[in-house]
Amino acid sequence: MTIVARALAILLAAAGLAVGGPAAAAELHVLAASWQPAFCETRPRKPECVAQTDDRFDATSFSLHGLWPQPMDNVYCDVPPDLRAADEAGRWTALPPLALDEPTRQALDRVMPGTASLLDRHEWVKHGTCHAETPETYYRNSLRLMEELNASPVRSLFAESIGSPLSGREIRAAFDAAFGEGAGDRVHVICRRVGARRLIVELKINLGGAITPERDLATLLRDAPRTYRGCEAGIIDRVGIGLADP
Repeated sequence: MTIVARALAILLAAAGLAVGGPAAAAELHVLAASWQPAFCETRPRKPECVAQTDDRFDATSFSLHGLWPQPMDNVYCDVPPDLRAADEAGRWTALPPLALDEPTRQALDRVMPGTASLLDRHEWVKHGTCHAETPETYYRNSLRLMEELNASPVRSLFAESIGSPLSGREIRAAFDAAFGEGAGDRVHVICRRVGARRLIVELKINLGGAITPERDLATLLRDAPRTYRGCEAGIIDRVGIGLADP
């Protein structure tokens, strides 16, 4: 495929039109679910952080960072070099706008507050192009998984623990209770120090097999390999506490 053809393909895909055959189905994905108040301590000048309030959805629920086909070098599938260069340089305004159905767009703006910084364009170009033909399919799959996670006792545990430490053991136990024994072994807990405080900023969740409407989060966790446990414990942050310099 020529550079011009690839550029046309990615622009058509961004507009929601299928181009060529389906992307090769990855056998393993990582669902990256952020705890936005902790993220915003490290990036307080991001638009989504400036606008964050304690009654917004992401103050007490997990936010979508991304859905990443594995292995980690499975990125930028059929993306032309100029768009890849723009993405890698952080020039996300140069990436094509995504044509999403209005319900998908509304749901995505709620669950992925980073859309205010065009995170949705970046995640589609880098990861989504290796998952699906169109951003609509990619984000529908991502949103379904996030809906299951946020409807689970895992989200309740985090919300009830705001302002307090939470251990990796407690998190894994909540996954086991919500999605079946062993589900917690598929969860990598990511922490980051902000001053003297260690905050839980993200969960990286291994998912095994094809992501289809028929395969729920419990099934995808069951079929995934175990992962590193990550940090042993961290604080579940609340909005507006001890904002750090960017």
